[in-house]
Amino acid sequence: MRIVTIVGNRPQFVKAAAVSRRLRERHDERLIHTGQHYDDELSRIFFEELAVPDPDCELGVGAGSPTEQTARIIAGLERELRRFEPELVLVYGDTTSTLAGAIAAAQARIPLAHVEAGMRSFDRAMPEELNRVLTDHASDLLLCSTETAVRNLEREAAAGEIHLVGDVMADVSLAFARVAEERSRALEAHGVTRGEYVLVTAHRAGNVDHPARLARLVELLEALPLPAVFPVHPRTRARLEAAALMPRLEAAPRLRLTRPLGYLDFLTLARHARAILTDSGGVQKEAYLLGVPCVTLRDTTEWVETVELGWNVLVDLDRDAALRALERPRPSGKRPELYGGGRAGERISDVLASYTPRR
Repeated sequence: MRIVTIVGNRPQFVKAAAVSRRLRERHDERLIHTGQHYDDELSRIFFEELAVPDPDCELGVGAGSPTEQTARIIAGLERELRRFEPELVLVYGDTTSTLAGAIAAAQARIPLAHVEAGMRSFDRAMPEELNRVLTDHASDLLLCSTETAVRNLEREAAAGEIHLVGDVMADVSLAFARVAEERSRALEAHGVTRGEYVLVTAHRAGNVDHPARLARLVELLEALPLPAVFPVHPRTRARLEAAALMPRLEAAPRLRLTRPLGYLDFLTLARHARAILTDSGGVQKEAYLLGVPCVTLRDTTEWVETVELGWNVLVDLDRDAALRALERPRPSGKRPELYGGGRAGERISDVLASYTPRR
């Protein structure tokens, strides 16, 4: 089968590391990089470290509002889909690139497969929620990470074929944990000790695009009681600089600001952190996979199992709630296997190999 896979940001590069190699054992796959993450620090290093095949095409859409990016990606994909003539389009997650890929495939009448289908925060104010819902209802193959996602799609009467495959991030985390341990020197580089620091990520529009909430985020980070490593996303850095808040973070004595990290360095820092503070859905799940407590800077999550099992606490941008969450004892007992045991990429390849397009 001729397959076009569309990626555009860091989590999608990581997920492609678990899937593209397996697809190419059975299929003719072409990889299109939209350029939604146009900073090379968020792009090239992931292809190199994770051995993701080089893109067959880079659209280079660059910066802009979600509407502007969506329009440019759709226009570029229309041209490339005519050139490659795929029998199926594969998209990941919930980004602008995901939605644009879904629209381009649907308008070209090409079957669409969605990895991470059925995830719901039930917060339509989040751009990501709108992206994932619209993509799911345009998809022919719905490839789900969890039983919860399957139930969400069944409740919504999604028209596509629903398959529980597990989560591809689990594949990558499990496969690269030992490699990261051998190669990364991130702990030494950032001057932190195992189990005695916090790893921070923050980039969601709902947190960084609104000045009042951005100021609350800064106040929360200034109050952290432990050393904290904060790889600053380009979007977040731009908002902090525009609001003249970056000097406050640079002056915070326990905060170590850094440029975006490669996957191996990030994995190492996440694995050995006392806790992770994040507004990323994917990082919440990575924290669970690594056995690290997570404090989520949102009031909803798609990964509800992590909260139910006590490994994740939702605090929004409430400073005091975040500090209390950091003081909680580490959850006791075993962590149930939730996300496919490292075989999601294999299952996705099997589903695609047996799929017969209906149109």
